[in-house]
Amino acid sequence: MNGIVGFGCRIFYGVKAVRFIMASHSQLKYGARLINSYLGNNATISCCEVLNSLIFPSHEQHHNNSFLCAALVMGQSNIAAGATIGSNHNSRGADGEIIMGRGFWPGLCVSLKHNSRFASFCIVTKGDYPAELDIPIPFSLVHHDVVNDRITILPGYWFLYNMYALARNAAKYNDRDQRTEKIQLLEFDYLAPDTAPELLHALQLIETATGKALLAADPSLPTTIEPHAFGKQALLSNNEKIQSLPIPLEGIENSKRKVVLLKVLPAYQIFCEMLLWYGIRALIGLIKEKDCKNIGQLKKAIPTKLTIENYINVGGQLIKQQALDSLLQKLRTGKVKSWNAIHDFYEQQGNVYAHQKQINALAVLETLTGIRLANITGKELNQLLSQAEQIQLSINNRIRQSRMKDYENEFRKMVYANEAEMKAVLGDPEQNTFLLQQQKETLQLKKTIQQIRKQFVLQPPKK
Repeated sequence: MNGIVGFGCRIFYGVKAVRFIMASHSQLKYGARLINSYLGNNATISCCEVLNSLIFPSHEQHHNNSFLCAALVMGQSNIAAGATIGSNHNSRGADGEIIMGRGFWPGLCVSLKHNSRFASFCIVTKGDYPAELDIPIPFSLVHHDVVNDRITILPGYWFLYNMYALARNAAKYNDRDQRTEKIQLLEFDYLAPDTAPELLHALQLIETATGKALLAADPSLPTTIEPHAFGKQALLSNNEKIQSLPIPLEGIENSKRKVVLLKVLPAYQIFCEMLLWYGIRALIGLIKEKDCKNIGQLKKAIPTKLTIENYINVGGQLIKQQALDSLLQKLRTGKVKSWNAIHDFYEQQGNVYAHQKQINALAVLETLTGIRLANITGKELNQLLSQAEQIQLSINNRIRQSRMKDYENEFRKMVYANEAEMKAVLGDPEQNTFLLQQQKETLQLKKTIQQIRKQFVLQPPKK
């Protein structure tokens, strides 16, 4: 009743939908209920109850679970069975809201309380979370540690332990984008202008929390020491004390319980590594795009103004907040009067996004390394190229290692009679299309870097 159904949608088997919008190639099935809600492109809701929600593209929601209060789900998400998003009636006013960044993934039977907010690519382990949460660290594993009565956060979980799923999903969403007309530019890359600033902010949070923990653990240290700088120096120098020290983080849960960061040192290092990769990848792309033959041409090709601006996820498309605010102001004042004008705005933003993303990545690279790219030297470029090779190889290895868990874990192997049967079901990892593609990309990057070094007359740094 009272709904808009987009092209290529499928609705079947006992569905109840009232006051709804379904974007193209989305599905409702098996008793799903969609009320007062928007369902984005290439999304599926099955056997679930969803009310008062904005759900962005590439969302998967199967089995029985419920959205009991308003939810903003920013896409590329997967809601497991038994999840209760927003336990309702926990205030004296109207129900609140839960905001979930791209890549949100709650485990089985997760119960969350509104208001809560999650950074991009958070995975939440099974459990009843008794208080509101505000998780600012992306790519993290959030766990309700009932035994120790606390919340723990493992930053960088996806990068450290599940790189195969993270990388494959980015490719999968793009391959499975069934839209007949891809007018709106959807961002599927896990490193983008929305996640990169989150990672930079997470580094600052980790640095400050580590500094406070180190200072609290050693009363002999002067009280005048600034925690953030102290923590950053300790993390960059791989201070071994960090490994055994609990690192509390404040402002995460609406309770008096402790929230503790786990495996801070490897998490900090992997965040730096992935941000570096995001920036160097853009730099290599700029060299190829502008066909730079020497360091002078590269300096001229660097955009004059490199700033990290705020981007908003608008239905799966990332748009500068400044541009979005301008559109909203024009709507209020009547300068924009038609739906066609709004559609044109989205299309225009999509046309300039690749360049904007490149600027964002280069600005992140400057911030992280301290290198002024407009004055980059051959030595600095050479070092960045070497780091790109190392990071690409590391990513490729972690993708393979996380996939091989399915073949090496004894508990996963026990349901098969022998290795041949296991490979017949799971496929031969040596013939895995995605793993082969990653190997190909690693070799291609190596060739690209060799070509750049040849053109710029750079020798590989000695090991």
